[in-house]
Amino acid sequence: MDYAQTGREAQARIESAADLDALEALRVEFLGKQGSVSGLLKTLGKMTPEERKEKGPEIHGLRETVSNAIAARKDALEVAALAAQLAEQTIDLSLPAPDAPTGSVHPIAQVMDELAEIFADLGFAVASGPEIEDDWHNFTALNMPESHPARAMHDTFYFPDRDAQDREMLLRTHTSPVQIRTMLDQGAPLRIIAPGRVYRSDSDATHTPMFHQIEGLVIDRDIHLGHLKWTLETLLKAFFERDDIVLRLRPSYFPFTEPSVEVDTGFSFVDGRRVVGGSGDDAGHSWMELLGSGMVNRNVLIAGGLDPDEWQGFAFGVGVDRLAMLKYGMNDLRAFFDGDVRWLSHYGFSALDAPTLSAGVGTPA
Repeated sequence: MDYAQTGREAQARIESAADLDALEALRVEFLGKQGSVSGLLKTLGKMTPEERKEKGPEIHGLRETVSNAIAARKDALEVAALAAQLAEQTIDLSLPAPDAPTGSVHPIAQVMDELAEIFADLGFAVASGPEIEDDWHNFTALNMPESHPARAMHDTFYFPDRDAQDREMLLRTHTSPVQIRTMLDQGAPLRIIAPGRVYRSDSDATHTPMFHQIEGLVIDRDIHLGHLKWTLETLLKAFFERDDIVLRLRPSYFPFTEPSVEVDTGFSFVDGRRVVGGSGDDAGHSWMELLGSGMVNRNVLIAGGLDPDEWQGFAFGVGVDRLAMLKYGMNDLRAFFDGDVRWLSHYGFSALDAPTLSAGVGTPA
């Protein structure tokens, strides 16, 4: 048998294969388990050493020739198939690219930004403090000594060990300690907000162990409740973007303010959700407690290093999470912290298209 001639014939057939299917059929014919070249390789075991020495190199050379021809033809056919596909399936570069996955601005972060923007227009600076607080800043300096019943209202997370100064440590239950720290550091007059995370041992549809508050503090001479009411009205009108916000101030009790007032706002139900606006005395409207406030207690001013006969002030605090729920229509506070991407894609805001209150609230009087 002329192995060289057989190789040339096989190579010619392989080079004339029209497509990949035809090439695969030839591969099976030559190199498959029952292929002709595979059959020749099997005969080597039955040959004498002399015959194997003579014919072995020729048979292996035939196999190599066929294998190389198949590989080369396969490459050529694949290149041709790709060229044909590119010629038929052109790309329109003028079409917009598909949307890439992007993150979202969490509703809490969005509302924090909106509130900071409003208060900036009112001349307030942003102050911050530690989330791990000592007992004195969190309670005692805010007119809540150890025996004060108001401590039982806060469901506090205490640390088991005291710090190096033998102080009892805890997760702050409100951002009010920032007021004390700022008064001690900066003195008066002051006009600050203190936004941040706070912690209390409570959990249901409207309470979570961690939540967000923003508190305001104004210290100056001749400050009175009228200033407080105007500030809160201006804040809520700008935040809810409505001019029909009506407030009702009710006497209340907070250890760090005197007098203290709960602030109610009118609301109505629209399509099953609460919409802030109108007066609770109007038909179809009700009153809803929204935040607490009052004139800063003399003992708090003294703890902050100020003379209460010279300086007066007001303070207020509101839950950022609650404001977000009211403005953007959420009904379960726990979903804010579940980390569900589906929830965030629905309620979150695009970093480029998030609402802005850049129109401002005007220059305060």
